Amino acid sequence: MADEARAPFDVVLVHGPTDDGAGARIVRARPGKLEAGEIRPVREGQPINAGELVTLRPREGAPNVCDVTVVHSAAPTEDARGAGPAQVATRAYRDSWERIFGGAPTDASDRALN
Repeated sequence: MADEARAPFDVVLVHGPTDDGAGARIVRARPGKLEAGEIRPVREGQPINAGELVTLRPREGAPNVCDVTVVHSAAPTEDARGAGPAQVATRAYRDSWERIFGGAPTDASDRALN
């Protein structure tokens, strides 16, 4: 198979337990990234606040090297964040603002404070 036809790689090397023994330390390699981190089992009722929910499939002949399949990503993507600031004023809010406080002044007499 040609290199162009291959799917992008995403693999981890599991290299030891975490300090608390509840997970494992890993090094993850994927296109453009090399990351060190931890994996931990999913526990019912506990949220996934950041990171990813993944499935690891050990490679034949190298049980510490696993292919990664991302099941769910809890990290916000660029698309989810949007390109600009959050819209906090709806059309109804703006209409009420103008009804209560009035529109922009039309001449100098409208701007007088006294």
